[in-house]
Amino acid sequence: MKTKLLVFAAALTVVSGYTSKTQHSLKLEDKYLSEQTQLFVPEDLEATLWAESPKFYNPTNIDVDIKGRIWVTEAVNYRKYNNKAPHYQDRAEGDRVVILEDKDGDGVAESSKVFVQDKDLLAPLGIAVIGNKVIVSCAPSIIVYTDENGDDKPDKKEVFLTGFGGKDHDHSLHALISGPNGKYYFNAGNAGPHMVTDKAGWNLRSGSNYNGGSPYNNSNKGGLVSDDGKMWVGGIAMRVNPDGTGLKVLGHNFRNSYEFTVDSYGNMWQNDNDDDGNRGVRVSWLMEGANMGYASADGTRRWEADRRPDQPTAVAHWHQEDPGVLPFGDNTGAGSPTGVAFNESDLLGEKYRGMLLACDAGRNVVFAYNPATKGAGYELNRQNLITSLPDKDVATAQSSASNEDKTKWFRPSDVAVGTDGAIYVADWYDSMVGGHRMNDTTGTGRIYRIAPKGKKLMTPKYNLKNTKGQIEALLSPAVNVRNSGFVLLAAQGSKAVKDVKKILTSTNPYHRARAIWLLSNMGPVGIKEAENLLKDNDPNLRVAAFRALRDVKPDFMKYALQLSKDPSAAVRREVAVSLRNETYSAAGEVILSLATAYQGNDRYYLEALGLASEGKEEDLYASLNRKIGAEPLKWSSTFADIVWRLHPKVAVSALKERAGSDKLSDALRKQAVVSLGFIKDQQAVNAMQALLSSKDPKVSAQAMWWLRYRQSNDWSDFKMDLPATASEISAESQKKMLAQKLKLENNASSAKDKIDAINAMSKDKVGGEMLIGLAAEKKLSAQLIAEASKVIFDNPDQTVRVLASDYFKKPGVEVALSIPKIAKLQGDGKLGRALFQTKCMTCHKVGNEGANIGPELTLINKKFEKNGLLDAIVNPSAGMAFGYESWLITKKDGTTVSGFLQADGETVVLKGMGGEKYNIKASQIAARKQFSTSIMPEPSALQLSEKDLSNIVEYLLNIKQ
Repeated sequence: MKTKLLVFAAALTVVSGYTSKTQHSLKLEDKYLSEQTQLFVPEDLEATLWAESPKFYNPTNIDVDIKGRIWVTEAVNYRKYNNKAPHYQDRAEGDRVVILEDKDGDGVAESSKVFVQDKDLLAPLGIAVIGNKVIVSCAPSIIVYTDENGDDKPDKKEVFLTGFGGKDHDHSLHALISGPNGKYYFNAGNAGPHMVTDKAGWNLRSGSNYNGGSPYNNSNKGGLVSDDGKMWVGGIAMRVNPDGTGLKVLGHNFRNSYEFTVDSYGNMWQNDNDDDGNRGVRVSWLMEGANMGYASADGTRRWEADRRPDQPTAVAHWHQEDPGVLPFGDNTGAGSPTGVAFNESDLLGEKYRGMLLACDAGRNVVFAYNPATKGAGYELNRQNLITSLPDKDVATAQSSASNEDKTKWFRPSDVAVGTDGAIYVADWYDSMVGGHRMNDTTGTGRIYRIAPKGKKLMTPKYNLKNTKGQIEALLSPAVNVRNSGFVLLAAQGSKAVKDVKKILTSTNPYHRARAIWLLSNMGPVGIKEAENLLKDNDPNLRVAAFRALRDVKPDFMKYALQLSKDPSAAVRREVAVSLRNETYSAAGEVILSLATAYQGNDRYYLEALGLASEGKEEDLYASLNRKIGAEPLKWSSTFADIVWRLHPKVAVSALKERAGSDKLSDALRKQAVVSLGFIKDQQAVNAMQALLSSKDPKVSAQAMWWLRYRQSNDWSDFKMDLPATASEISAESQKKMLAQKLKLENNASSAKDKIDAINAMSKDKVGGEMLIGLAAEKKLSAQLIAEASKVIFDNPDQTVRVLASDYFKKPGVEVALSIPKIAKLQGDGKLGRALFQTKCMTCHKVGNEGANIGPELTLINKKFEKNGLLDAIVNPSAGMAFGYESWLITKKDGTTVSGFLQADGETVVLKGMGGEKYNIKASQIAARKQFSTSIMPEPSALQLSEKDLSNIVEYLLNIKQ
């Protein structure tokens, strides 16, 4: 049934830069969608409901084919281990790919057909329609369905690449797109490990310490090395040839970039989500080869383990003060980012050309950016393009939507530009997002169409049998449709160069860039034309020309030499990035020229220099020191920046001198200390130890922090003389409890002795941990389990009490709480704040108050509405945030340690409930257990009534920023 569009003319003041916005209220009359939805868009655009359930359900990703149809991947079988969707228990045949079409051009899709339903499709997260291939991303595989006869049914199925981690997981394999060079680009989240072999036999091995989020994500680890000799970490962006060869990593160390896109210049754009409530969601430009800084450089440590004193959360979260990490771009606060797209079309209006679109399902918004070159990087100024909330509410997220008020149920999962130039937005539609859960059990979904007001956009028809039609396809607004024109024109070679050259006169610079990439793939004549563009007046096109020529010419050094003195920092940056795998003998002259051109205050340029110098740091430092260096205390700020980024071993003595000198500012001394902290050498350890005796207490405190921090990772094998820290675990208690544990394990012990041991251990923190460890290893009899159950829930330690419920039976009867009932109560925010301070702040932080044990909740109202927040409180184990899973480690000497896992390498680091850290050598570990139970007590354990919960939720939903 078509929906009736009611337009209200109320103009709203806008903070985004547009003059005003118009509120569209879409009254939905379908049986699944009886409620009203509002969308806010700029005044010159209008939003219409293009398609809705039951034509499709739970849309995760969309793409547009050459006919202008929308293809949808569904995730009805989403997290069956965690979510119960009673209306859809019949998806035993797997999830589906659905084709939607507006056949009569009235702006509403009438047609819906299933292209494929496949048992191998379990919550697929990506789709690309490229020619007659439908490419679906569904971990562990990229699957290609080929429709050879055009009947909208697959005739052939091929596993294109496989071995990606993240089965049935949000942080897994995401959508693929065709780039301007005809190659395929795609990404994957940090639910690894990703152990993938391409069609030529090249092996990708990428991992991190991120485990959890699903029962299948339990074997991830950092420190893995791929066939290129690189250690790729966490979420990764990749490129591959259409035949499955040439797999290459383009960037890494994301948390979960849900999708990324490539514009016609070859720039890569993405968003990325943070750990819950940490204000670190970002939208970023991705530099080739860049480390985006989520985990440690080897992937073995969480960001909390690396956090330095006084670092703001977002800075620490993305390692922004570490050499070797790219700036995070635009920090959008808290949220749940999803699909992205880049609009290069003029059809919406010229001001929308060059606009990056980024969905944030947690914030109920599609953000928009017009990236502007700034030095070697890009400036990203954010606007709210499409929202279900007024701008002020998107900014503050002061929404307490109930189950009846579904204002915040707009959850944009993806955005795409159609062949008609309109923007299409898929809506997952749910009261919550994130945490691997869903509340909408009917699988409702929608697709909206955003188009110019008063202008009818038409879906074009492309004739691919002639050059004209092929060029029209190449210039399509839809990113994957362009590939059809590119492939056919490239196959013509020199015959089509004359026609393709005409595109270079286009007023649309993105069209000109596509011509450059195409010309470089059209043989010697085309390459010559592309070489001419290295001198174009537009630096963006010079960058595109260099990238395109480098892509087809293995010997590209002559181009690098030509552009190494380019007036544009962005062009020189691109030259630097290209030199990463070149030897110093081959590229040293160019790198030296690029380094001497560094003018300071440009972190993007500095990171590009770092990539160019990888493995060549010692040589470059020696050459630069001779050319622009000086006595250590007389270094220029630019030279000091370069040394910080390179941190070569040969600079240890100079850095020590700078760190210890009272002639330098605090900032420069700190920079020198940090530089020493990243040098993996005994000399750096010795220098840091010498700084402990600095007369400046700030320097000595910094040196102490670095020594204690590095003793569990990069400096663990070096000699270090530090005063011992007091153990948080009583040695006497460990000894006593080990004696009791031996009684339990001794077959000669009497039943009474074992029960006495159980009682003693159940009342002690260390003993309770040991009992949980024994129960996990199934070393306690049913009788002993029953005896422990009587006592262990009175243990003085909260963690023991909570985790014991996994193995022991709690006395009494649990009282079930009704979320719908609580949601209907009128909460009192003042009473809620008082309750939060007494019951919750021992673990959670709001603003500057509270402890950093559990997730920070300052911005929790940007993620949850009332029902979702209540669910998280009442059922804390149902959707735990990463990093807040408890671990119990049993050492070979029988002792135990519990806490949150901070690092997992040669040294395992746990953070205890009091904030204390335990360093355990991996070689000393006998067993480890990760718990699926949250250490957050259930409300009954905190003696919280339904009214109390209503008050607490009212407070959290209305925290003033």
